[in-house]
Amino acid sequence: MAFQPIVNRATSAVFAYEALVRGPVGEGAGSVLGTVDDTNRYAFDQAARVRALELAAQLDLPRKASNLSINFLPNAVYRPEACIRTTLETASRVDYPIDSLIFELTEGEAVADAGHLTRIVESYRKMGFKTAIDDFGAGYSGLNLLARFQPDIVKLDMELVRDIDRERVKRVIVSGIMHICDDLGITVIGEGVETVGESAALCDLGIALQQGYLFARPGFETLPDPVMPAEPACA
Repeated sequence: MAFQPIVNRATSAVFAYEALVRGPVGEGAGSVLGTVDDTNRYAFDQAARVRALELAAQLDLPRKASNLSINFLPNAVYRPEACIRTTLETASRVDYPIDSLIFELTEGEAVADAGHLTRIVESYRKMGFKTAIDDFGAGYSGLNLLARFQPDIVKLDMELVRDIDRERVKRVIVSGIMHICDDLGITVIGEGVETVGESAALCDLGIALQQGYLFARPGFETLPDPVMPAEPACA
């Protein structure tokens, strides 16, 4: 696992660290996820959750951030209550607070049964977990997901963030998403932030929670400290 911080530009605090899959010596996520198929998807999803929790506890993550964000594969979850059991057992074993866990649904994975996905999210929230849609705006469902269920968090796809300070169309689109999420009580995170201009544009749109290389690259089995830009923080 590697960890990348999500920062609050209004307070300069770390809101969360996202756990990112890596190979045994730091190989990229693609080399690992490329080996996942129908025969091992469930085992992989379970193993990734366990490793993320164990390593986060070992690195004493709760002392550095209020949340740990873990990606999950919705097609690996056959029954939410049963599939979460190993996660709960691991959290108990390593003494990790479950109310600080965020489970990110990657919108890029096609889900044949949208009702099943809704049941997963509702079950997780009842158990005290926060939920998020990752890569929002890049996947199969778009706004249809929000019509079915409302997660706690939406993470904007990095293509919407890229050059948002210079591209009016992207600002208009993100502004619209922000208004929708505000009305629904959903927190928005801008990911893939690489420049001070992009960060400032997100701040202008009311998006203080941000993630990207501007602040820190993912740290392999470490919790990198973010570097905040010299520009003024979000109001």
